[in-house]
Amino acid sequence: MSNEELQQWIEQVSRESFGLPFRHKASFNSRLSSTGGRYFIKSHNIEINPRQLETFGREETERIIKHELCHYHLHLAKRGHMHRDADFKALLKQVGGSRFCQTLPGAKARKPLPYRYKLVCTACATEYPRKRKADPRRYRCGKCAGKLKLFALE
Repeated sequence: MSNEELQQWIEQVSRESFGLPFRHKASFNSRLSSTGGRYFIKSHNIEINPRQLETFGREETERIIKHELCHYHLHLAKRGHMHRDADFKALLKQVGGSRFCQTLPGAKARKPLPYRYKLVCTACATEYPRKRKADPRRYRCGKCAGKLKLFALE
C-alpha cells in the first residue's frame, strides 16, 4: 500500500467513524518499532507502522488508525486528547479503536534498568532506590521531610 492509498483510507475512516474530515498528511513510517502509529501535535500529521499492516492485516491497522484519529479530532476540538483523558477513552470505545497495538514478532523486549543509586534520609535512614542519578538537593524525605544523601550502588 502506498502513502496515497493510506491517506485516502484515513480520510475515509475519519468521515465514516467520526463524521469529520481528516485534512492533514498521513504516511507510513517503517522506522517505528514499538508503536503502531503516532499523531504529531504541532503538524497534526499521522504516521502508521507499515509492519502492523503486513503482520496483522487491515482490520487491526484500522483500529490503530482510529486510535490516532481520536488524538487528532480531540486535539483539534481542544478536548482531552491524551491517553489518560476520559474524553479520549470514551471516544476510542465509541469508534472501536484499539487501546494498545499488538506486539510485532521479533520485537526486542526492553530490559528494566537496575537500581544503580539510592537516596538515604539523614534523619530517619529511609532508603529510596533509584535507577537514575538524582540531585538530592531537589528532594526531601517523604516520611520526615529530612535531607537526602545520594549513594552509588555496586
